[in-house]
Amino acid sequence: MATIALDKASAAANYAQLPEMPQDVFTAPLQKPNHLGEDWLEPEQTSYDSEDDAIWDDLFARQMKVLPGRAVSAFMRGLDKLDLGRGGVPDFVEMSENLGKLTGWSVVPVPMLIPDHVFFWHLANRRFPAGNFIRTRETFDYIQEPDVFHDVFGHVPMLTDPTFADYMQEYGRAGWKAMRYNRLKALGSLYWYTVEFGLMMEDDEVRAYGAGILSGPTEVVFATEAKSPNRIMLNVDRVMRTDYVISDLQPTYFVIEDFDDLYRQTVERDFDKLYKSLPPAFTYANSAVIDVDHVVNRGTQEYLLRGGRGSGADPV
Repeated sequence: MATIALDKASAAANYAQLPEMPQDVFTAPLQKPNHLGEDWLEPEQTSYDSEDDAIWDDLFARQMKVLPGRAVSAFMRGLDKLDLGRGGVPDFVEMSENLGKLTGWSVVPVPMLIPDHVFFWHLANRRFPAGNFIRTRETFDYIQEPDVFHDVFGHVPMLTDPTFADYMQEYGRAGWKAMRYNRLKALGSLYWYTVEFGLMMEDDEVRAYGAGILSGPTEVVFATEAKSPNRIMLNVDRVMRTDYVISDLQPTYFVIEDFDDLYRQTVERDFDKLYKSLPPAFTYANSAVIDVDHVVNRGTQEYLLRGGRGSGADPV
C-alpha cells in the first residue's frame, strides 16, 4: 500500500531529526537516565541469564495455549516468520535483520517508558522501542510498565504485516501534528484502542491484534469472548474522544474490518479538522455506548460494575 501521510506537512518534515517537545504541551514528565543520549536508546541489549530466558519461555508457552483461534492470523504468521518461539529472549540484532527484510523495521532497546516525542520519532523511522528488561516471577501475571515480553511478543509480530507496519510509521509521523495542537492524549487514545487493545473481524469472528490483549492470557479471552465488554466498530473521531483504563481489563474494545480499514480511517483522515474540534478532555466514558456506534456486542459491564480487578471480580 502506498504511504499517505497523516500530516500534510510530512513531505517537508525531516524525520531524521528528533523533534523538540513544545513547552506548553501536556505530557508526563520523565527523567532520562544519565547514560542515555537524546534518543533514549540503550547502548546494547541486556544480556539475559537462564532464569530470564526461562521466564520468557514460560510466558510464551502460556500465551500459545490461549491465542490460537483468538489472535488474528497475521500475528500468528508473524510469530513463525520471526521464530520467536525458538527459546529464550530474542536477540534484537538478529530479529531486526529478519524484520528488516520483511517490512524495513527494526527493534531497539530502551530502559523504560520514553517521552512521547522520542517514541514518535522512532516509529516515524520504522524503529520499535522495546523494554530492555523482563518481569520477575513475582510480577509474572501483571507488570505495570511494559517489559521485553509485552513489547516483543505482543507488538513485533504485527510489524511483519506490511499494511500494519505502514500504519505504525504513519502513527509516529502523526505525533508531530498532535504536539502542535496539544492533543497527545487524544492521539494516545487512538494508539490504546488500536495498537494495544484492537480487535478485528476475521472469518466472521472477533479476534485480537492489539499487543495488550495478545500478551496477557486473561485479556485475550475476555476481549474476544466475555459478555462484559462492549465491542464497537472503529470510528476514529469517536475513539479519540474516549477515555481508557490503564490498569484493568477494558470495558470497551473497538473492532476493525481489516488492516486496510484501519489505514483508511486513520492515515487518510484529515486530522487538522479533527484536532480543531476536539475538547481538551475526553467526552465519553470508557464504558459508554453512544448513538453513532455500530455495536458488535453491547456488553453487560458486569466485570466493571462488580469492581474490576481490585474487587476480585471474575472477568466474565
